[in-house]
Amino acid sequence: MRKRSPRRQAILKLTTDPAAPALPTPAGANGATAAPAQRVIVVAVELPGADIPLEDDLAEALELTRAAGGQVVGTLTCRRAQVDPALFIGSGKAAELALLVADTCAELVIFNHPLSPSQERNLERLLKCQVVDRIGLILDIFARRARSHEGKLQVELAQLRHLSTRLVRGWTHLERQKGGIGLRGPGESQLETDRRLLRARLRQLETRLERLVGQRINSRRQRTRSETPTVALVGYTNSGKSTLFNALTAADVFAADLLFATLDSTLRRLELPDCEPLVLVDTVGFVRRLPHDLVAAFRSTLEEVRSASLLLHVVDASRDDQRQLMLQQVNGVLQDIGAGDIPQIEVMNKIDLTARGPLRSGGELGGPERVWLSARSGAGLDLLRDAIGERFADGISHQSLHLPRCDGRLRAQVFRLAQVRHEQFDADGGWQVEFDIRRRELGQLTPLLVAAEALPASARPVEQ
Repeated sequence: MRKRSPRRQAILKLTTDPAAPALPTPAGANGATAAPAQRVIVVAVELPGADIPLEDDLAEALELTRAAGGQVVGTLTCRRAQVDPALFIGSGKAAELALLVADTCAELVIFNHPLSPSQERNLERLLKCQVVDRIGLILDIFARRARSHEGKLQVELAQLRHLSTRLVRGWTHLERQKGGIGLRGPGESQLETDRRLLRARLRQLETRLERLVGQRINSRRQRTRSETPTVALVGYTNSGKSTLFNALTAADVFAADLLFATLDSTLRRLELPDCEPLVLVDTVGFVRRLPHDLVAAFRSTLEEVRSASLLLHVVDASRDDQRQLMLQQVNGVLQDIGAGDIPQIEVMNKIDLTARGPLRSGGELGGPERVWLSARSGAGLDLLRDAIGERFADGISHQSLHLPRCDGRLRAQVFRLAQVRHEQFDADGGWQVEFDIRRRELGQLTPLLVAAEALPASARPVEQ
């Protein structure tokens, strides 16, 4: 019987235990003792038309590797006019990489680029160690960060879609397209069995996710009926979205100086002065060349962004050289998911790491409004609250009126439709009430107030 390769064992394990990442689990996760960090070599290649310099590309790859729990023991960079179809970096650089792997006793080589299944297989055969591309690395980080049931299902679905191509291409030498005596064997039977296992698991995951999508749709429909506006935090990974989310809502969402520290969406109520209650959504961060399978698997989570009334686009203001590129990358993903036309406020975070102070500006060349702040120190948060409040304050009317004591039923209507700020009893037994009410609901209440002669002329709504 043919001995199973490490890749084959990993694929079979993923079909039964898809949450198991390729890199070691961090300390304390799932109550298990942390395994020693894998020794990793990171490879970055500059190709024609690259959007960032090679040094910055390598720096991001190193951050991704550390976020996945790897210990970087070496790096390799090069520039190529085109990709080598067999080894991606060419035979000369591949031989140099093999020597580096041997010298550093590396267990894993990470390419900060997508690799084809054949390239991965050829490199593993040459380097005598495991090879992971950028897509597999990001999927591994997502698998480590997922905490909710929906998040784990979404990551598993993306992982299996990615590995399904590796399974088929990796076992092509065992396929037999022509029937006949002597051409059927255990290899073909095993490959077809693996394909069926993968297809069955994919269908199962898609069915489960469809149910969760229905639950999200019902939640959004309920918010739509109650006309509760939604404000979504979006931005490049590690720009400080979760820290800002905690600062605005007094929540305790996990926030750390790591790429993709937050994966699962979190919703909290946001109360602002002179504004109706809002729902603030913390979403997963974006990154350059985000895997398409991952975007497809997280479509239900990203739907929270598409249905938002306002986007808070959080940007790391301390990275002047990368700020504009990050803005473009995130706006590109927003266009891809159908959220490109939603109004934005650009939040320039981490000014505590710069010489800037809190500032609110109208943006550049008629662009989105910008607020410069520090979510960690709290400087400038009041400017952001004012900017958000002004976007939604137009629908609120402030009223003050006197209700006679015989109009208890009308008072009950005021409490039902409005947010009462202050109520005081009069000497004659009536009520002096101050409240905030949406203009649409004020239209329902006005006929009753006029009939009871309880609405003064100065408090009547003005048509706009």
